[in-house]
Amino acid sequence: MDPTVQVLLDERDIAGLCHRYATALDTRDWPLLRTCFLPDAVAVYEGIGEQPGYEAIEALCRTYLAPLTQTQHLIGNVEVVVDGDAATSTCYLQAQHVRAGAEGGDLFVIAGRYSDELVRTDDGWRIARRTLATWWTNGNDAVVGG
Repeated sequence: MDPTVQVLLDERDIAGLCHRYATALDTRDWPLLRTCFLPDAVAVYEGIGEQPGYEAIEALCRTYLAPLTQTQHLIGNVEVVVDGDAATSTCYLQAQHVRAGAEGGDLFVIAGRYSDELVRTDDGWRIARRTLATWWTNGNDAVVGG
């Protein structure tokens, strides 16, 4: 395949992976979330710490999201740099978390950036390391257990 076309396809696939992650969280589709990560991936969520391995990542997501009425994770400004079978990407996020009837207000919003290290596998691109930098928040952090 033409190298330029391959890079374009890789960039598209990695952007799709970022969106798939958000969809998996909002639909609580844990098998879909698994398709985003390597089994030994590491996620670092600012304020929470490092989660080693997919099982720890999923457990953390379940813990934070299960009590919520609804979430909406919006992804934008996806930037990708491909280097053969490895890549890095960043994307902006804005995540709205709703817990109906929460004392102090129903809504908590987090905005920031994911920075990822990715690896091409036989099943497509997977996240090897994801780091969340929180830029700002708004609302009632008790919605997510803050």
